[in-house]
Amino acid sequence: MILLLCAGAIAIALVTSLMLSLPALARPTLPFGVRVGLQRAGDPAIVAARRLYTRLTVLVAVIAAVALILVLAATGSAVAIGLAVTAVTVVDLLVFYRAHRMVSAAKLAGGWAAERRQGVTVDTSFRTDPVRVPWSYGLPALALLLLTAGVGWARYGGLPATLPLSFGYGTAAAPRTPTTVLSAFQPVIYQIAVTLVVLVATLAVLRARPDLDAARPQGSARRYRVYLRGVAVMLLLSAACVNLSLFFAGLRLWEVVTPSIVWEVAVFVPLIVLLGGWPTWAIKVGQAGHRLPALPGEELEDTGVGQREDDRHWFLAGALYANRRDPALLVHARLGPSSWTLNLGHPIAWLLLGVLAVALIVLAGLALAGVVDLPQRHSLL
Repeated sequence: MILLLCAGAIAIALVTSLMLSLPALARPTLPFGVRVGLQRAGDPAIVAARRLYTRLTVLVAVIAAVALILVLAATGSAVAIGLAVTAVTVVDLLVFYRAHRMVSAAKLAGGWAAERRQGVTVDTSFRTDPVRVPWSYGLPALALLLLTAGVGWARYGGLPATLPLSFGYGTAAAPRTPTTVLSAFQPVIYQIAVTLVVLVATLAVLRARPDLDAARPQGSARRYRVYLRGVAVMLLLSAACVNLSLFFAGLRLWEVVTPSIVWEVAVFVPLIVLLGGWPTWAIKVGQAGHRLPALPGEELEDTGVGQREDDRHWFLAGALYANRRDPALLVHARLGPSSWTLNLGHPIAWLLLGVLAVALIVLAGLALAGVVDLPQRHSLL
């Protein structure tokens, strides 16, 4: 009972902290996903929306925690934790959208968009001298992949006829599965998939259109370049953390180590470091790098031009973007400090989504036909 209460409290606290950080890490000119001029960053309407959002988010967390205690006391079921976290997330997103609507209404009523001449800033050096992939930070992930593959290859011949059922980072003592290349090398297969996905994501992010500020073109371009390299470094280090966890899971699967509580915790330590590293880095740099230290004179930079009004192309408080006239396929999202989204007005975006949908349908069909086994759901408590 105590363990369930602690797990539920931690989960609710994590979701609440994440939701509270969204407006705090956003650029001053993008409060709750609404584009405003530099001169309106501290407007009373925006301050009021922030305060109301903070109070409601904390109130939701308190209500959810009390409700969770009552439900756990009555049922003792771990399912209540999942339901509570889901409810908190949904309600917090609705509260965020309400704040978005408040700022948007104040902007429309006050005519903020017409206060400055609108424009965009372009830095061609992002094409002539793009931010390079910091390959050296990808070496740990590659080394761990090769190490895991080497250990797996060395152990493969001596493995028993059956192996513990693997489901990601954990294993189940029963039922066991026949020892095959696919079942034995699952950690290596996952590592290859993670490394490739991270590499593709890194290349895509580095080639995406920079999100610069027309009011501060020089400062925002320099900061964004530093920020972009930081994102690439964090992505590659994230692959290393995931691969390290999979390496530990592989040692347990191949029975190189004796299963124990300490080893179970060790498998998840790199993932905990990963989950702590991204928020720490995001707090330091802010959305699109706006929190990075300014060089002398950059804080005083102001061209008098407002960023081109494009709120009508953004949906769900800055999470989705659709503009048929925009040739960019990948753009920096307004929701979240380090997130990108597809331009749903671009034909290639729908092609990619279609390919993904077909792949999921094929995978579901193969699973129903018994050709492949999908990961099973297991409780950690």
